[in-house]
Amino acid sequence: MNAHVLGFPRIGLGRELKWTLESYWRGEASLEELLSTAERLKRRHWQVQMQAGLDLLPVGDFSLYDHVLDTVAMVGAVPERFCRNSAETGCAAYFAMARGEARSSIPAMEMTKWFDTNYHYIVPEFTNDLRFRKDASRLLQDVRTVKELGGTAKPVLVGPITFLLLGKSMDGSSPWIHLERLVDVYSDILKDISGECPWIQIDEPVLCSDLSPKAHQEFRYAYESFAGAKGHARILLTSYFGPLGDNLPLAASLPVDGLHLDLVRGAEQLPAALEAMPSEQVVSLGLVDGRNIWRADLDAAAECINAAKQRGSESKIMLGTSCSLLHCPVDVALETDMDPSIREWMAFAVQKCDEVAALAHFAETGERNSLFAKNRKALQARAANPCAVDKSVRARVDSLTPKHYERGSVFAERTKVQSVRRQLPLFPTTTIGSFPQTPEIRSIRLGHKKGEWTTEEYVAAMKNQIAEAVARQEELGLDVLVHGEPERNDMVEYFGQQLNGFCFTSQGWVQSYGSRCVKPPVIFGDVSRPQAMTVDWARYAQSLTPKPMKGMLTGPVTILCWSFVRNDIPRSEVCRQIALAIRDEVLDLESAGLSIIQIDEAALREGLPLRAADHEAYLRWAVDCFRLTAAGVRDETQIHSHMCYSEFNAIMEWIAQMDADVISIEASRSGMALLEAFRAVSYPADVGPGVYDIHSPRVPSEEEIHGLLKKALEVVAPERLWVNPDCGLKTRGWPETIASLKNLVAAAKRLRREYT
Repeated sequence: MNAHVLGFPRIGLGRELKWTLESYWRGEASLEELLSTAERLKRRHWQVQMQAGLDLLPVGDFSLYDHVLDTVAMVGAVPERFCRNSAETGCAAYFAMARGEARSSIPAMEMTKWFDTNYHYIVPEFTNDLRFRKDASRLLQDVRTVKELGGTAKPVLVGPITFLLLGKSMDGSSPWIHLERLVDVYSDILKDISGECPWIQIDEPVLCSDLSPKAHQEFRYAYESFAGAKGHARILLTSYFGPLGDNLPLAASLPVDGLHLDLVRGAEQLPAALEAMPSEQVVSLGLVDGRNIWRADLDAAAECINAAKQRGSESKIMLGTSCSLLHCPVDVALETDMDPSIREWMAFAVQKCDEVAALAHFAETGERNSLFAKNRKALQARAANPCAVDKSVRARVDSLTPKHYERGSVFAERTKVQSVRRQLPLFPTTTIGSFPQTPEIRSIRLGHKKGEWTTEEYVAAMKNQIAEAVARQEELGLDVLVHGEPERNDMVEYFGQQLNGFCFTSQGWVQSYGSRCVKPPVIFGDVSRPQAMTVDWARYAQSLTPKPMKGMLTGPVTILCWSFVRNDIPRSEVCRQIALAIRDEVLDLESAGLSIIQIDEAALREGLPLRAADHEAYLRWAVDCFRLTAAGVRDETQIHSHMCYSEFNAIMEWIAQMDADVISIEASRSGMALLEAFRAVSYPADVGPGVYDIHSPRVPSEEEIHGLLKKALEVVAPERLWVNPDCGLKTRGWPETIASLKNLVAAAKRLRREYT
């Protein structure tokens, strides 16, 4: 019986990876210091797993930035623009691919969401002349380090089919033309590591999505090739983020030694999978949730184990997490400030390792150890806790009618009223919401949290920050302003802290991308808004300028997707509760005099199920929830929304149904290619395609921004085009922000001269 996890969080208990990475990027830490931090973290994480009693330790799941980018480097699929400068080698080239190269003005590779999670991966780029070259030295070194520590390593690779299908063709060529060469490189890697470990984990989460007949064919080619390259090691093919569905016959028939099943999101697939799998093949049961923070129902998991044991001996079973623990915080024991009664319901990565080990012990002995009893007690206490149910909230949801989801007039009528009210120029300029979160701002917030600043002092200091942000925007010449959000720690946590039904961790950080970490709120009960959340700040900001000020809110779907959500009622019901709370805030902002309100739904596409057959049901309630937030305003109030780093083509008709007046999207890294989706559906409202990649330190020139806007005008009519960055600017510094926005405004003014 082998117990294992599919991966472990990388960032460290105290976010050591984040701080060292950012110091390295600023030139304050050496490469040796960065690599030393990484080595300490890897060793600590392996020790945690060994102490829990896990048998196989994942190697290759750790990354300095992103595991897909690591695969790009390992197989040598590096885009040509990062190979031209001989000075950019090793880590410098690696981080240039992720973040761009400011000195040479080399743009970064694209970034988008990892399936339906809030983790962002770097998108591989494919061209017809791409050549591959193996470099598995770091992976091999980590395998040997685990052996030195007394553990058994299980190398983790992103599967070749997933790698190709998640990449992007830069010249229109088919990704499949690369498969033969890519498989050759993977085979060489397998030969290098096969003598060092008993199992090799190959992740193919695309098996839980819709696959073409061509993909089925290429799966067979790849894994038949690996059968001759793996030596004495055994291959564990891992699927996760859902059931295999119609790909089960394919997965079960591939020449691999084990098949991992996500039995959290696909519990129903176990009987069919056990029947389809060859008798000699090992089944890995993913019974501990790798994406949420609630304790596992170990008794229910034990029933799955019993079902699997009827198929054969225990040696044909492995126990694991549903997916990598990358999506979980590290250790709930750090949450000493949380209500103990709620903390007892939770298990973070460290505790999930214990849960996996407890299930493995049960599978081997039939004994339910003390953790079974502890989890059972916690689950019973959670179910009986009265704070999770608010009858008035549920009654309000039940009373909703179709009228609650409809604006007073259609967009064509609303936009006329809005134009008269605001008198904006052609190609109006704005930003997405946040401005740089400086050390001073963070110090003020922290001082207030610790009681070192009185509320009056804190409010006065934040108003000074808002006034400075407004003045800078007026000096830059932006047309629609924002207050800069200095009071907000995070676009979801800030709202959750002011809503009933949420609780919060102090150290519950998870990686979003690179050094960017988020601390998702926890939704444990029914959601409502006890009082206004943003109105005073927005009203003050509007009082400082005659220009329109945007009220800035996070939408219900994004709050849902970027939180750890209760799993005892449907997600759609939780989302409607959040939508009603945000609706109340929208109406209060309108009453306070805000004529433009932005409701960000950055996660709308992220929440899309992996299977096309499940899309409509999700999109219907997700779009309805957005409409519910905005439908109560008057025609003259302009509703904006923002989405970032997602592929929109498949859902453009639904985005149109959101009925926003203006939508802004990430578009700069793709060179406006995403806008083709707007052409395909004749999108009826205004569009603000991002012209400035805020995730890169490079400053785009006026000429570059002007060129992107000209591309956008091939798809968007001049009277419908807004000019804005890709996303909020909280992670950037003021000098580069001002320089970039100066060029943005200059490019917009240049375009106005050309069109008037």
